[in-house]
Amino acid sequence: MERIDLLHQFLKKNNWDDGDRKLLAADASFRHYDRIVKGKESRVLMDAPPPMEDIRPFVAVDQKLEQLGFTVPHIYDLDETNGFILLSDMGDDTYTRLINKGYDESSLYALATDVLVKLHTIPEKDVIPNNLPKYDNEALLKEANLFTEWYMPAVFGKKTDLAVAKEYEELWLKLFAKIHATPQTMVLRDYHVDNLMIVPGKTGLEQCGLLDFQDALHGSIIYDIMSLLEDARRDIAPDLYKTMQDRYITGVGIKNVEEFKTAWAILAAQRHAKVLGIFVRLCVRDHKPKYLVHIQRLWRLIERALQHPVLSELKIWFDKNVPAEYRITPDVADKK
Repeated sequence: MERIDLLHQFLKKNNWDDGDRKLLAADASFRHYDRIVKGKESRVLMDAPPPMEDIRPFVAVDQKLEQLGFTVPHIYDLDETNGFILLSDMGDDTYTRLINKGYDESSLYALATDVLVKLHTIPEKDVIPNNLPKYDNEALLKEANLFTEWYMPAVFGKKTDLAVAKEYEELWLKLFAKIHATPQTMVLRDYHVDNLMIVPGKTGLEQCGLLDFQDALHGSIIYDIMSLLEDARRDIAPDLYKTMQDRYITGVGIKNVEEFKTAWAILAAQRHAKVLGIFVRLCVRDHKPKYLVHIQRLWRLIERALQHPVLSELKIWFDKNVPAEYRITPDVADKK
């Protein structure tokens, strides 16, 4: 009840307490979003309850992206202490919905790729918000470890052996230097069709609206284009994948394509291992089993990445410690 009162006070301060408020979206975090309609106007309320959520990273990245000319929700007001933000309403046309309605997939992906080209050709010093954390070895390893901490116990029925987990970590640490050697930028980290929109009234690159970037970090330019084209939630046709990868390489002006694709393979394997762990954790810990439907796609993606020669030792580790019969959707949906 106390939080409801705080929310009402925040909306009343902004003269939006008398609007028609309905749930707009919820995600894998504790945040949720409401749309408030009053007459012909609308706003979006982000409700990010502390201490589980912290709105400051979102605010910093949102303001930087807006300053650089990208289309993001405009912040009308915020309550940093209590975790409320009043945002502009960018509509309902997410890429996911548009693709499901039959919109041209190639043009949508081309637009999203070109947005990244614009972002990644801005000098590093001009694109990084103050105090944006580094996507360093510690952060990358913490994510990769979600696989041994959550996925493996779910399929094997026991905690991962310490020696096995240690070897896994050591293999990753040998690979991360190749990621850090690539050009660095602001990594949005969840750049995929669920978090991209076509915004009414906008043209050119500005018609692509960006969502869900509060976890941004200072890291490799490769991460976001890789996550767009190696989407955990949907299959991408091989020809579209190659066309957009080439479009990005040309747009950014990548000189050494072999090094680029090597770092790509490492980041792809790291992300897919991380997401395998996250999706199991969402089911086991947070009682959100719907994400398990993507497990087999993630295995196809990580197996493809592991074919790259740079990942040969990691592939041996996977083949030894998680053989094919354990690359399954774990039976954990009813364990609450």
